[in-house]
Amino acid sequence: MYAMKNPAAQYNVYQQQSAMTASPGELTLMLYDGCVKFLKQSKMFMEEHEIEKSSNASIRAQKIITELMATLNPAYEMSDNLYKLYDFILHNIVQSNLKKDASMLDTPIQMMSELRDTWQQAVRINRQQAVSQRGLAPNE
Repeated sequence: MYAMKNPAAQYNVYQQQSAMTASPGELTLMLYDGCVKFLKQSKMFMEEHEIEKSSNASIRAQKIITELMATLNPAYEMSDNLYKLYDFILHNIVQSNLKKDASMLDTPIQMMSELRDTWQQAVRINRQQAVSQRGLAPNE
């Protein structure tokens, strides 16, 4: 097998393999990470008056939030609250994109970052519990 010389291609292969081997919790964390990244890009591009690039990044963030909304399990009471939160965030992103107002992305960026941080902690705790149930030390 030959080594890929294109770093971007190597990174894409790595991302695909990571997604294929990730747990559901890790996949959700990847969605949060992507959403925050695209929101920050959208804001940066909007501030630089790169409207098409800003809009593209905004649409990618919107698609991620829509996916997060679609995967909520209505059997859990918390799902309704998360749905409303995602809907609020989505509304603000759409309005920011329509009005070309970068400051309107501050709240969605902050809220999605906080959700991502909370989810990251939950994944870490879940991983530690799984390791301890198997009788292994966390570093094994």
